[in-house]
Formats: sequence, C-alpha cells, structure tokens
Amino acid sequence: MELKFRVAARIAKPVHEVFEAVADPAKLSHYFTTGGAKGRLETGATVEWDFHDFPGAFPVYVIKVVPDEKIILEWQANEGEAPNVEGGELVDADYRTRVTMRFQELDDGRTLVEITEEGWRENQGALSASYGNCQGWSQMLCALKAWMEHGINLREGMYI
Repeated sequence: MELKFRVAARIAKPVHEVFEAVADPAKLSHYFTTGGAKGRLETGATVEWDFHDFPGAFPVYVIKVVPDEKIILEWQANEGEAPNVEGGELVDADYRTRVTMRFQELDDGRTLVEITEEGWRENQGALSASYGNCQGWSQMLCALKAWMEHGINLREGMYI
C-alpha cells in the first residue's frame, strides 16, 4: 500500500494572488508558518519554515516552481505520533517526502488549490506521521481561505 494523500480547497481569489500567498514567505507567515518562513519558494531554493506546534525551524527543499501553477517541495520525513498527541513522539527518518501543490484558475474566478504528499515508507510510524501531515495541510488550506477571503488568521493562538 502506497502512503499518500490529497487535500483540496477553492479560494475566492485569482490564481496569482493565491499562488503568491504560498510562495511569498511574508504572506505565508501571516496564516500558516506560525514561527515564520524565510526564503521565497523558487526552483532550487532551500527555505526555512518554523511552526509553534513543532518548534525549531527546518529546511524545505524546493524542487520545482511553475508560477501560478505548481510548487513541488521535499522535506524531512518523520515517523511516529505527533508530539501534541498524548504520548506521541515523532522521530526523523532517513528520507524525505514530496509535497506537490497545484493551483488551477476556475471559470468563476476562484482558485482550486490541491496539495498531495507522498513518499512515506510502509510502516505504522510512517502511516501515523502521514495522518498528522494530512491534518496539517488541511489546516493550511482552511487558514489560507480564511486569511485571503476574510483577513482572519485561524492558527493564531491555536498552539501556544
């Protein structure tokens, strides 16, 4: 069984604005990377993301960017339960997972954002970690929508 998932949302903004809200570290830090983001998502870049719920900045490797269409990145795989789950502990694995974000302009002016993540090994710890990442990307899309459409930061104060 291949461990991977897909989440998606429709954002009521033009595709370029939605793409920039993800690619620009200052914008991403407003609603998602609660500890901040450093570096623009551009092909070949290594950027840094930090989250209050997983303290300690970590590298994100940008594999490919097609403006207003796609962002492919990789980051350190973890295995185990998320630390905010009672008794849980994530440990770094010796491989990376791949995240693909697709941006599609819809006929009604909205943007469809689809995020997939794949590449975990087939074991219980990786399965548990993939569930946590699926939750995180779902939250990211909700936070993106709330911030872009209403100026609300859903993640503010959520973890600390």
